[in-house]
Amino acid sequence: MSSFSNEGKPAKIEWTDDQLQQLVEEISLTSFQKTFKHKAFFNRRLKTTGGRYHLSSHDIDFNPKVIERYGKEELVKVIKHELCHYHLHLEGKGYRHKDSDFKLLLKQTGGTRYVRPLVEQKPQSYHQYQCEKCQTLILRKRRINTHKFVCGKCRGKLVER
Repeated sequence: MSSFSNEGKPAKIEWTDDQLQQLVEEISLTSFQKTFKHKAFFNRRLKTTGGRYHLSSHDIDFNPKVIERYGKEELVKVIKHELCHYHLHLEGKGYRHKDSDFKLLLKQTGGTRYVRPLVEQKPQSYHQYQCEKCQTLILRKRRINTHKFVCGKCRGKLVER
């Protein structure tokens, strides 16, 4: 059976929490030589993060958009990242992103430091102002009060373009 639909595009395969749990347990054994004894599940409410390790319950939830957008390989990298947090925390070592233990284990296992973008990023729009005196163009993300602020070069009046 082919994994391609009639149009030649990859068929959308729905992953269950049980399949994810099995994959996490398998990666934990092969990459970390340790068992994963807690729950792994998908959480559709996650927006920008690939996964999240819960310190209190030791469960890990994953964003299903990772596998939908980038496939199983990227999901495996995110799983390794979260398993680094998991195993280091349980061992009482540095499990945070800034800790050297975390950075070293992440490098050894081949996990990803950051997940690829999961949401469409809209282009940044700028407000344009021009000095009446020296004609300098000023770009700002936020609007400014032109009655209150002046040009930083010549102290001339700013006009919005």
